Amino acid sequence: MSAGSDSILDAFLYETNTLLEQLDSIVLAAEQQDSFSQEDINTIFRIMHTVKGSSAMMEYNSLMTIAHRAEDLFAIIRDKTMDIVPEGLRPELFDLLFQTIDFFRQELEHIENEQPLTENIDTLLQKVNRLIEQIRSGGQQLPEEAAAQGEAAASAGSGQSEFPYGLQVFFDEGCGMENLRAYMLASSVREVCSENDFIYEPEGVDSDPSTADQIVESGFTLFFRNQADRDNAIHSVTATGSVRSYQAVDHSASAAAPAAPAAPAPAAAPAPTPVPQQPAAPVAQEAPAPAPAPAPAPTPVPERPAAPAAQEPAQPAKNAPAKQTQATPVSQKSEGGPHHKESLISVNLNKLDQLAAVVGEIVITESMVTASPDLKGLKLDAFTKSARQLRKLTDELQDVSMSLRMVPVSGTFQKMNRIVRDMCKKLGKQARLTLVGEDTEVDKTIVDSIGDPIMHIVRNSMDHGIEENVQDRIDAGKNPVGEIILSARHTGSEVIIEIKDDGQGVNYDAVLNKAIRNGLAQPDVEYSHKDILNFLMAPGFSTNAEVTEFSGRGVGMDVVKKNVEEVGGTVSIASEPGVGMTTTLKIPLTMAIMDGMEVSVGGSIFTIPIHNIRQSFKISDNDLIRDATGGEMFKCMGSFYPVIRMRDLYQMEGGVTNIEDGILIWLDSGENSYCLFVDELLGEQQVVVKPLPSYLNRFNIKASGIAGCTILGDGNISIILDVSNLYTYAQ
Repeated sequence: MSAGSDSILDAFLYETNTLLEQLDSIVLAAEQQDSFSQEDINTIFRIMHTVKGSSAMMEYNSLMTIAHRAEDLFAIIRDKTMDIVPEGLRPELFDLLFQTIDFFRQELEHIENEQPLTENIDTLLQKVNRLIEQIRSGGQQLPEEAAAQGEAAASAGSGQSEFPYGLQVFFDEGCGMENLRAYMLASSVREVCSENDFIYEPEGVDSDPSTADQIVESGFTLFFRNQADRDNAIHSVTATGSVRSYQAVDHSASAAAPAAPAAPAPAAAPAPTPVPQQPAAPVAQEAPAPAPAPAPAPTPVPERPAAPAAQEPAQPAKNAPAKQTQATPVSQKSEGGPHHKESLISVNLNKLDQLAAVVGEIVITESMVTASPDLKGLKLDAFTKSARQLRKLTDELQDVSMSLRMVPVSGTFQKMNRIVRDMCKKLGKQARLTLVGEDTEVDKTIVDSIGDPIMHIVRNSMDHGIEENVQDRIDAGKNPVGEIILSARHTGSEVIIEIKDDGQGVNYDAVLNKAIRNGLAQPDVEYSHKDILNFLMAPGFSTNAEVTEFSGRGVGMDVVKKNVEEVGGTVSIASEPGVGMTTTLKIPLTMAIMDGMEVSVGGSIFTIPIHNIRQSFKISDNDLIRDATGGEMFKCMGSFYPVIRMRDLYQMEGGVTNIEDGILIWLDSGENSYCLFVDELLGEQQVVVKPLPSYLNRFNIKASGIAGCTILGDGNISIILDVSNLYTYAQ
C-alpha cells in the first residue's frame, strides 16, 4: 500500500472512530430521555451519511450498506419527527443503534488489523429493515398475510391485470447479498410511489436469504399498476449500486400495444416529479455521456444498461476528500452550522513523539553547554545572561511540546457509560455512572494505556460490587439505584483516578479463603485487610465461582496493575463491607520529561521522581530502631518505616556507611512507604526519561527498581529509580 493510501486510510479510521464516539454519546443520552431531539436526529443522519460516503470511497461495502440503511431509517424519523416512532419501539431503536455502533467498531478493528471484513451482514440488515417497516406501519407487527398475498400474486403469473407493468432488474455478477440489495431497491421505490401501487417478485427478500439464488437466476422484478409509476421507479433503479441492467416487461397484451403511443403524453407531465429525488440527480451528473438518457425516458423499452449504477460510490467520493484532509472531530458536523475547522488539525502521534525526543535532546544539550567544565572559574556575564534566556526559552518549548500531547480523559471516561449501560441490561442490575473531572488532561500515551484498566475496574464494580437484589440495597439504607463514581484530579506532577462504588464491598473471608486455596496465603497466618486486598491483584485470582461474560477467568486486577505500572503508575484498593470499594490509580502526567531529585551514592548519581519524595532527614544512629534480623526502621510521625541503604542494596563500592554522614529520604509509592539512605542530595533537576536498551529486559532490570535513565548536563548517565519496585526488590 502506498504512503498516500496509508494516509487516506488513517484519515478514514480517525474520522469514523470520532463519529462513532459522538454517536455513542448521543444514543446513551437519548436513551435516558427515551427520545431523540430533532438536533440529535439530524446529527445521526449526518453521521450515517458521512460513514456511508467515506466507506463507499474506501470500497468497504458492508459498512456502506449498513450505514445506508441506518441513514434511511433516520431520514424517515427526520421527516416525520420522533413522534413517528411508537414508545414501544423506542427500546428496540436504541438497542439497534448500539448494535450498529458495535458492528462499525468491529469492522474498523478488522481494518486496522488487516483482517477481512464481515461478509454476512444479513442479520443486522434485516433488523434495520424490519424496524423501518414497523415504524412505517405504526408499530404494528408486519402481517404474514401480506407476504403470502404478494407471493400468491407473483406465483399466479406475476402479471395480473392490476399490475401489468413490470421492471426486471439484474445485479452485478458476484456482488453478493442480492436479496438484501433487492429489498433496499424496493424500499427506494416505495419512496417514489405508493406501497399499494406495486408488488415485487420474489417476495420475502428481507427475511429469506435463499431468494438471493433466485434473483441471480431470474432477476428481481417489480410490477406496477400504471406506467408512470414504473417510469418514476427507473430513477431509483439507476441510483442503486451494483445494478448490471434493467428491462421493462409488459404482461398485458392490451396494455403493451397501446402503451407505446399513449404513454409519452401522460408520462411527460409527471416527468418533473422524480427530478428532485436525491438518488437521480447526482447519478445523472456523474454518469458518462450516454448514461443519462435512460433515467428521464418515460417510454418502456426492451432493455437498458444501468451504467449510472456503477457511479453510485462516486457521489460520496466528492465530499470525502475534504473531510479526510481535515481529519478532525469538527468534520463530523461539516454539513451543519458554522464551525471553525481551521482551528484544529490532526497530528500523527509518532510526530509528537519525535518532537518530544528532539525537545529532550535540546534540554540535554542546553544543560551540557551551560554546565561545561571548561567554563568553571570564568566570569562571563554576557554568556550567563544568554544562558538564562536560553533556559527560559527551552522551558517554554518543553511546556508547549508537552501540552501538545495532553488530552482530556473525558473520551476514556465517556466510554464507561456504555459499559455500565450494557452490564445493567445483561446482569439485571440498576446502576448509574457519575463522572467527575472529565477535563483533567494527561499525556496521550498514558490516556491510551489506562483505558483497559479503568474498564476492568468498572466491570468489577458492576459484577462484584453493585448488589443484584434491589431489596438488599433498600434494607441497607441505600439508594435502590447503585452508583459508580469515576473521578480524576491533578496533584502536582501526577493525576489521581478513582473508581468508587457504593456496592457490597469486598468479602474479606471469601478472598482470604480463595487465596489460601490458590497457595497465595498460609492458613495459620493472620492477614490485615490491606494484605487481603492485595491478593485481588495476584495473577489468575478471581472470586467468581463460575466463568461469565464479565468475570471468572482470572484476568482482571492483575492486568490493571501491570498496565498501570508500565506507565509509571500505582494501584491501591480500599473497601468497607456493605459500604463499597474504591480503587485508586496514581499516574504521572507524562512519561517523557519529569522533575527529579539527583542523589549520589559513592561515585554514582541516581534520579528519584519528585512526586515520590515526601521529606528528607539528617538523623543520628540513635534514631534508628533495629529488629532481630538486623533490619533498620525509622520512626516518623508516629509510624515506623523500613530503611533501605542504596549502597548495600546494589552492592556498590564507595559511599558512606555512617548514618550521620548521609541523608535519609522518605519515599511514598502507592501502598509502599519507606526511607532510602543515600550519600547526599545534589538538587532538583528536570530530566528527560530515556528507556533502557531492550536487550537488558532479559535481566529483568525493571524488577530491580530501575525505571530508566537520563543524561546529565556533564554527559554522564543517571539511573532513574522506580520507587515501587525498589521496595519490592529490597524485600
